[in-house]
Amino acid sequence: MKYSVDKQDKYALLALEEENLNSLLAPHLKSEFYVMHNEGIPSLILDLSAVKFVDSSGLSAILTGNRLWKASGGSFVLTGLVHPSVKKLIEISRLDSILSIIPTAEESVEFIFMEEIERELSTEE
Repeated sequence: MKYSVDKQDKYALLALEEENLNSLLAPHLKSEFYVMHNEGIPSLILDLSAVKFVDSSGLSAILTGNRLWKASGGSFVLTGLVHPSVKKLIEISRLDSILSIIPTAEESVEFIFMEEIERELSTEE
């Protein structure tokens, strides 16, 4: 599986550099999610800009990442839904109501910082 990771203090950006997120790649992506989560990465941005096709296994991998980071109080953001077939599958499966989907990586970083501030404010109250 080809991908790049940009690790920062508050988040990591994982950009998948594959055209297909299918049953061949999904297990590898899930494994990478577990490794990154166990490393203590507080929030994750998954960039799917290069992805043109996602199947049910790919959706399962995305949901695994979402579950991991949400359960530990972090943020999981999906960005780069530029290919119509990927965007349509997310919408048809109604995952757009569950996932945090932000148009660009830059906006995703801002979203993560805003969510962190909201969490800090809610714990102070």
